[in-house]
Amino acid sequence: MAMADVNDNYSKGFGMTDKNDMPALMLDVNCLLDSYTVPAMLIDRDYRVLAWNRAYRRSYGDIMPSSTAHKRCCYEISHRYNQPCDQEGEPCPMQLCLQTGLPQRMLHIHTSPRGMEYVEVEMRPLPDADGSIGYLLEVFNPTRIASVTPKPLGLVGQSLAFKRMLKLIDRVARSRVPVLLTGESGTGKEVVARTIHDASDRANRPFVPVECSGLTETLFESELFGHEKGAFTGAYVQKQGLVESADQGTLFLDEIGDVPVQLQVKLLRLLETHTFRKVGGVNPLQSDFRLICATHRDLAAMVERGEFRLDLYYRLSTFPIHVPSLRDRQQDIPLLAQTLLQRLEECRGKVLSDAAIQLLVNHHFAGNIRELLNMLARGCLLADDTEIGPEHLVDIPPCYHSKSRAIQVAMPEEVVTLEEWEQVYLRHLVETFQGDKKTLAMQLGVSERTLYRKLGHVAE
Repeated sequence: MAMADVNDNYSKGFGMTDKNDMPALMLDVNCLLDSYTVPAMLIDRDYRVLAWNRAYRRSYGDIMPSSTAHKRCCYEISHRYNQPCDQEGEPCPMQLCLQTGLPQRMLHIHTSPRGMEYVEVEMRPLPDADGSIGYLLEVFNPTRIASVTPKPLGLVGQSLAFKRMLKLIDRVARSRVPVLLTGESGTGKEVVARTIHDASDRANRPFVPVECSGLTETLFESELFGHEKGAFTGAYVQKQGLVESADQGTLFLDEIGDVPVQLQVKLLRLLETHTFRKVGGVNPLQSDFRLICATHRDLAAMVERGEFRLDLYYRLSTFPIHVPSLRDRQQDIPLLAQTLLQRLEECRGKVLSDAAIQLLVNHHFAGNIRELLNMLARGCLLADDTEIGPEHLVDIPPCYHSKSRAIQVAMPEEVVTLEEWEQVYLRHLVETFQGDKKTLAMQLGVSERTLYRKLGHVAE
């Protein structure tokens, strides 16, 4: 697109018809866009790209040749879509801008020469003289909070549940408000906490995790606050507490729901004042830390039962983030499996067969990512070749390969004895179960000998 055409369109966007009336800066849209140090582009209401800055060319130039870019739409360039984002099942910041007239900010997966990447997109409306939106400025802020390809550390995924979590992480990371991570065990809450820390202005300061489970009152205070020499038997030297270690950084209290009620008041005082005393100490000390907590428990229900202080609950739950279970991230399982294989030293060079991947996708992960990790580690040891097959994932019994555990057996029309119904169920298993009898017995909760005896009755 000729620069004059862009200038003419841009001037109309500000209600100007005579370019001679424009300040010199507005004569060159690229000058305005180049004032941004991050990638930015100008688009019209029809999604067409009108101009882009140097930072965009440096980051994405290989996918947007300057000779053809203006003939293409933003969704085609950024996402390889054939239609706008909202028609592809994703929220479109441009449409939200046009509907509200306000700037919009959201996470999107953007195409780059390096592959697919998460970026924070800011869409800003540029109103005409009559107040209607003629053009929009789209600014791209690269983010490292997650990846859509395997990487050595951090979060990976692109499912809807995962994206919902990422949006909250992106919103809260640069603030200093407390964060409460909730979700089942094994979902990776500590990884999420570290991601929030790494995306904050405290990234170069300490990240200090504290495991709250099983700590006695004395041990809790000593670990958290430290102690003076001679404070108690065995305190031969002065010890720095974890709160002091987290100064200027992030304090992560894992399994906060396991802190006994009698200790919660001391924790509340710490969070309210950021002051503490070492065990056996007299002088108050201060620590400037950002707080992140995690729990698999329902803290609200614990408050109702009197097991958790209401004032502490409100102090912790300023910004709750739910970490989804692996069952809610079925789309991410192949990517997670590939990522974990790269991170496990004993699994380097191993790959999953298509059948193994499908088996994992259909599995009901009660243990979430931790269960997936254990299964892959075992599979790597059992596979003599580089390929891990479904036969190597031994802790997925064949009768549980499907997410649905419904048994397709015709219900009797009249009441039958439990013994008769047991025989119907066993006949069904004999016909459908693909594993060996030892595995079947284990899943039924009986000995192998008992199973053979019951199967003998079925055969009769």
